[in-house]
Amino acid sequence: MSSGPGAHSAPAPDENTNHTGTTAGAAGPKPSTFSSLRIRNYRLFAMGQLVSNTGTWMQRIAQDWLVLSLTGSATAVGITTALQFLPMLLFGLYGGVIADRYPKRRLLLFTQAAMGLTGLALAALTLSGNVRVWHVYALAFVLGLATVVDNPARQSFVSEMVGPRQLANAVSLNSANFQSARLIGPAVAGVLITAVGSGWAFLLNGLSFIAPLTSLLMMRPAELHGVETAPRAKGQLREGLRYVRSRPDLIWPITLVGFVGTFAYNFPIWLTAFTDEVFDEGAGTYGLLNTLMAIGSVTGALLAARRGTSRMRVMVGAALLFSVLEMAAALSPSFWLFAALMVPIGVIALTFNVTANSTVQLASDPAMRGRVMSLYMMVFMGGTPIGGPLMGWITDAYGARTGFLAGGLISAVAAVATGLVLARVSGLRLRIDLRRGRRAVAFVPVPGGKGRESIAGAGRTPAASQPTAPAAVPAAAPPASPSPARGEDRDHRREVLA
Repeated sequence: MSSGPGAHSAPAPDENTNHTGTTAGAAGPKPSTFSSLRIRNYRLFAMGQLVSNTGTWMQRIAQDWLVLSLTGSATAVGITTALQFLPMLLFGLYGGVIADRYPKRRLLLFTQAAMGLTGLALAALTLSGNVRVWHVYALAFVLGLATVVDNPARQSFVSEMVGPRQLANAVSLNSANFQSARLIGPAVAGVLITAVGSGWAFLLNGLSFIAPLTSLLMMRPAELHGVETAPRAKGQLREGLRYVRSRPDLIWPITLVGFVGTFAYNFPIWLTAFTDEVFDEGAGTYGLLNTLMAIGSVTGALLAARRGTSRMRVMVGAALLFSVLEMAAALSPSFWLFAALMVPIGVIALTFNVTANSTVQLASDPAMRGRVMSLYMMVFMGGTPIGGPLMGWITDAYGARTGFLAGGLISAVAAVATGLVLARVSGLRLRIDLRRGRRAVAFVPVPGGKGRESIAGAGRTPAASQPTAPAAVPAAAPPASPSPARGEDRDHRREVLA
């Protein structure tokens, strides 16, 4: 995938950077599993995020359990989750405009501080014994407002720290970082809730934000891969939407992410319901289930880091397999089978998430990346205000198994539909071959087919598709006219999917 024309605006590489204008799959040594950590700024960022992510997972577990304790309702847990992500649905695109308009490191200093303060406020209410469920609702919404800007700024800031060639690796390590914290956070939260109550988990989360703030302040701005900020102008939101709409390699992955994120990622609802209603267990078991999923998630993220490239067939296949595993877990007859399935669910969920994230980032022009990632995060997280209450209601009304099964089924239908659309756009068809030694399921070119609109080259500029800019460009040439020949472009998009 093209990294966009703005990728060549970065400073010359030095010992702390590994920058090139080519895509992640271009010629050159394949990134190792931890290659991004050789870059000082990213190493500082990763260490700060590991501490903060651990606190975030502690708060997430403690918050879910606190709401369930106050109300006894899975719907209330869903409402809390929905309120936390409602601002992303309402204002997510504006967060992307802000991320493209201002230096991302400065924005992150503000948003991380605001998120830490929400944790401290919830700790004060809980430890004083005055907490009510509406307090949790209100602070979840305030936290969501901070993430409106934090998410696109943080996602797109990764490329400024590591450059386009290491982007897929860094995105994978970010996910491994987040999920590694998930190994620690839920376990610590379970102990704290049982021993001294939820308030201490909230307090430690609030204090954990000191780590990312310190890491941001210690960075060397001169070693960042500079990207010009977008000047303040009218119509930037519409410009971002038009840009995504014109790019099949962006719009379809984002659509699939929206369905999976809205209907299949409601684990706080389902795991609390299975723990409390199906298995009749307590907070320690809830923490165990989250820890098992985190083990799988870390494994999936590290495997993705080793790949170094992103293919749409991996993304679609992972979404489908993830959905099937969810449905299998929903129907599992015993606790230990259900718990064991949390590990592969974590592996495949992170494979899907990392592949979709890096695919979209690598395909985006750096000047548009904040707006593209805000749309990505809006549909991934912002769909929760719709899916959370809906899945919570189904779970309360028809049982935990039915709710979990419904989420997996909707996600499976979306994965199959997206795969078929991407194949058609690419001039490919699905082939099923059960003969020995053959790939059982594969996408192959349609005989004589020419494909439709480009998956890999739509909206791509000459600078984005070549290692160096052409010697001369006509002054009247449109800035975003596709340059690859039709046949070459069709071959490229087929390779990405097949």
